[in-house]
Amino acid sequence: MAIRALSRAKIPNFSPPILRILAKPSHQSSPIFHPQAPIRETHPREQIFELRHLYHDGRPRGPLWRGKKLIGKEALFVILGLKRVKDDDEKLEKFIKSHVLRLLKMDKIAVLGELQRQEEVDLALKMFRIIQKEEWYKPDVFMYKDLIIALAKSKRMEDVMQVWESMRKEELFPDSQTYAEVIRGFLRYGSPADAMNIYEDMKKSPDPPEELPFRILLKGLLPHPLLRNKVKQDFEELFPERHIYDPPAEIFGMS
Repeated sequence: MAIRALSRAKIPNFSPPILRILAKPSHQSSPIFHPQAPIRETHPREQIFELRHLYHDGRPRGPLWRGKKLIGKEALFVILGLKRVKDDDEKLEKFIKSHVLRLLKMDKIAVLGELQRQEEVDLALKMFRIIQKEEWYKPDVFMYKDLIIALAKSKRMEDVMQVWESMRKEELFPDSQTYAEVIRGFLRYGSPADAMNIYEDMKKSPDPPEELPFRILLKGLLPHPLLRNKVKQDFEELFPERHIYDPPAEIFGMS
């Protein structure tokens, strides 16, 4: 009975080309396998790396994608809108009331950080004032630090001092990097007296002193020997094992 059933069964008629394809070894149809190449054992991490190269999901790589992920669509829309209407005070205030004020907490902080990164310091300062009026706002030294550094790099030293005074009223002390950037900003601005005022404020800080602000002052005060000697004396007391380079006095006509 079994033989009779097999004889009645319909066997598909394969054409010669199909038979040749089926007769080929299965590993030759894979584009990844190369018969001539020697077979070696690969580490799991190498296999993952190869798969990443073979299958790309289309997303941009590097900091661009990470930065975009941290900023929401609403925040991006507000940043573009603020930059578009920043030269028109009336449109700017209207845009702030209709779009900026309704942002969530994290979106407002993200907008502030991105405006600082893009060196839109006027908009960043305005955004900072908006955040200060929020019920959830708490004095944050790092928020002050980022804004002060952005203003100092743009040589907006008058605005730096306004923000600085606001920070000191909230009984906050900046870190050494902030002191260094503000001191450098005043020296570039051509105001060594203001740089020395920041230096005196730094000496009152509860944090231990660091070398960077001292070295910036020692370099920037070369044309002002009296002020430089005062900073040099403090530096030698705090860092007795460190060396200070003193250029020849003839360079500045003090022979």
